[in-house]
Amino acid sequence: MQKDPREVIIRPVITEHSYDAMENNVYTFEVAKDANKVEIRQAVEAIFKVKVVKVNTLNVKSKPKRVRYQEGRTRTWKKAMVTLAEGETIEIFAS
Repeated sequence: MQKDPREVIIRPVITEHSYDAMENNVYTFEVAKDANKVEIRQAVEAIFKVKVVKVNTLNVKSKPKRVRYQEGRTRTWKKAMVTLAEGETIEIFAS
């Protein structure tokens, strides 16, 4: 059973580091925790109509945080850095 591409790609990650990587055609997304590299590649190609060359993934660990006296942790999530073919861009990041 194949997943819907919108369930695999959750949201783009917008940081200074990810904007610097866009100069090298590398785009960063938050993806489903159970998604593998093949599913991520197919989802990005289906949603944005681009050619994906490489997919790197990593699990982002939670960090301890506190607000006044309440202690807690941030959530864990999975990040994917997707490298596109030469000349390809994703317009959602262009603005």
